[in-house]
This record gives sequence, C-alpha cells and structure tokens, in this order.
Amino acid sequence: MTAALAQPLPQQLAHMDLPRLQAYRENLDFYRGVQWTGPPRRRERRLTFNYAKAIVDKTAAYVMNGLEVHLLPREPSPQAEALAREAEEALKEAHQANGLDQIDLDNEIDCSVLGDACYKVTWDPRQGTARISAPDVQGLFAWWEPDDVARVWRVALRYQLTGEELELAYPHLVPARDSRSPWRRPSALRPSQHTVVEVWTAGGFQLWVDSTLADERPNPYGFIPFVIYPNLREPKQFWGASDVPPIREAVQELNRAMSQLSLILELSGNPIAVLENVSESHDIAVQPGAVWELPERARAYLLDLLQGGGVGLHVDYVNLLFRVLHDLAEVPRAAFGEGRQALSGVALEMELDPLVKKVQRKRLLRTAAIRRRTEMVLRLLERQRRRPYSSLRVDVSWGPVLPQDRSRLAQDEARLVAAGIHSRRTAALAMGTPDALGEFGRWLEEERALSRGRAPAAEGG
Repeated sequence: MTAALAQPLPQQLAHMDLPRLQAYRENLDFYRGVQWTGPPRRRERRLTFNYAKAIVDKTAAYVMNGLEVHLLPREPSPQAEALAREAEEALKEAHQANGLDQIDLDNEIDCSVLGDACYKVTWDPRQGTARISAPDVQGLFAWWEPDDVARVWRVALRYQLTGEELELAYPHLVPARDSRSPWRRPSALRPSQHTVVEVWTAGGFQLWVDSTLADERPNPYGFIPFVIYPNLREPKQFWGASDVPPIREAVQELNRAMSQLSLILELSGNPIAVLENVSESHDIAVQPGAVWELPERARAYLLDLLQGGGVGLHVDYVNLLFRVLHDLAEVPRAAFGEGRQALSGVALEMELDPLVKKVQRKRLLRTAAIRRRTEMVLRLLERQRRRPYSSLRVDVSWGPVLPQDRSRLAQDEARLVAAGIHSRRTAALAMGTPDALGEFGRWLEEERALSRGRAPAAEGG
C-alpha cells in the first residue's frame, strides 16, 4: 500500500482534483469581474465590462424558464391517479419548504460558471420533510466505475464549520466529559474552524472532523444522496465544462479596446499642445488665457487624435469583438433586447436559434438531474408515509424558450384533443397548467353543476 493510500481520506482529498478546483476559482473570479491580468502600468486605465456575468445570468434565466415537475401513474386507474395527486401535493410541500425556485436558479448560475453543480437530498427529522440543498462543488469529490462515468460509487463532501456550528449540526457527536471519544468537543471560548468531510456510499456513511473519524454507520437511505451533473458534458468525462472559458479572451480584449477608446476620447476633450523648434519652456505658462511668445521658426498646435477617422477604426473593432463574443456565447444580440428589425414568428426563431440550441443542450442534462432528485425525494416520502410513491413516473417539463402566441397554441391543442392525438392532460401541460388533473376535476364539477341548473361554486367558497 502506498503512503498516499495509507493517509486518512481527508488528507487524500487535499491532493485530489487540483486542476479542477483551480479552474473553479479562476472561472468564479472572472464571473465576479476579476478580468485583468498582471499589475496595472502607470496611468493605465482599466475598464471592466462584465459581459461574462451578463451572458451567464441571461442564459440561466432562459434555461430555468417554466420548470415544472409532474408525477404520472405508469398504468391508468382511479387508484393510481389518486396516488399521483397525493404525491404531487407532498412534493409541492417539500419544494415550498426548501425554496426550490431560488435554489434551482442559483444552482443553474453556479453550474454555468463552475462547470458542475450538485443537489443533496436528505431527511430533516425536525421539519418532517425532505431537505434539498445545493452543496458547493468546490468541496465535492466523486469516484465512479472505470467503464461508466454515470455510475458513482462514492461521494465525499468537504466544508468548514465553527465549533458552534459543528455542535448544532451534529449534536450527537458531543461526548460526555468522561468519554474516551477520539474527537473532542471544541472549547466554547474558541470558535475555531473545523474541516468536516462527509463520505457516502450506497451502504455506508462516514463523518470526519479534522482528519479524525468522528462517526461511522450504515447509510440510512440506501442510496448516495447526491445528484452531480455537468453544465455541458464533455465526451467520456465526468466533470463538465464551464461557459466562461470560451468567452474569456473576447471579454478581456473588449475591456482592453474599450479602455483604450475611452482614453483617446478623454485626451481629445483635453487636447495636447505640441511645440516645435522650442528648446526652453521657462516662458511658457500652462494656464487658461496664457499668451505664449514663441521663438522665430517655432510653432504651436493642438494634437488632434480624432483626425483621419482613427476613432472609427476603434469603434469598428469593438463592434467586431461584440460579434465574436455573441457568436462564442451563443447568445445573439436579440436576446438582449436589441430590435434592429421588427422580428416575429419564424424570423425571430432563426435569429435566436443558437440560444435555443444551447438551452436545449443544457435542459437535457438538467432534466435527468431533476428527475433523479425527485425520485430521491419520493423514496424518502415513501419511507415516512408508507405510500408507494416510487411507483409513479416523474415527468419534467419546461417553458418555451421564445415568446409564444397562446391563442394560436390553444387552438392547436384543441384540434389535437378533438382528433384524439393529445389527451386533455397533455394539452393542459403544453399550455403551462401546473395542476392538470386538478384543473380537469374542477372543470368536471363545473359541468355537473351547470347540467343540474346550478351556478358553479366559487373557488375556495
């Protein structure tokens, strides 16, 4: 056994995935606006136009638009339909308790910047519901099968806690005064930082505190409670690719070109006086209204930095950089609201087609991750409520990337339902109805009331 393998796992993590973690830090700094390299030169102007953040945030909003999770029975029956409605209500309560709308958006931005993201699904006995969080992938490590990167067999999560936070998170670890536990309770007077490492496999769980094994027991869930997914998948690779590297050089060059153009315009507003054939300047005063007496054959003039169309070349270069930036980011100018033409319908779809394709690629990966996350939540709820929620099928739907004509969509869905091609539920989901079954039930009640000659009851009445 090598010396590295003989070390405790927390010490092994200190030497693992160093290039990946370094790339995370660089991408995160660039997203936050640290986009110039090296120390600034004397009197150098450095403007930062953070288009990296604008593009990432804009794309994340397009990707997460209209996310809906539905539970469908595998075989249609009244009992299965009732079970699906019951499970959807339980799932909705868990989503609201965890604030998943905000977590999903934050996680999408984090995934686009770093290149990877993660969900953690555990049971919270104090709240009596599933707890869904988004751990920082900068502290995440994974081991997978050699022939299949999709089959993860161990996951480790490393993070920092103070002594008070450690006691709050793991109160069962606080030993009695006469205990001989290898891990000692930190002094209340010294809220020092402690490195905590969770190690999960399908069969077991370990908790390390400061390189000491503080707890070890069987996995209470029977599955690894992590869903790790990439921003964009690279072939044969487990970890994903960030949105930042493809646009890094274009953003840096745009910052440099705009800084240079800004300096030229400032100098043109405060022109430079040029003196020719003047060897001494003790009689030349630099002040408003000063009159200079120049020697014979000497002349003075203002340096015009804007002559010859030089600024136009700079502007053309900046526009070219914008084109390169939007091409590499796959986010056309139309996505930022630039309306050079009154585009609609197919013309708008063609204009935004690169963004649509990018969103579709991302949603393929997000759909699998959210489906896996939902299945974990259902398994936890099933264990607590003793209901066969895991027998239901998880369906993930998304809103349209481009603005839709709802009246035209409603007409199309009505024709498909009348022709027997779509069910009412499918049509309702296509229209963005979150509770298709409930809406259909309320419609049936209204029809029965109208057939009996009574007005339908008001909602909530």
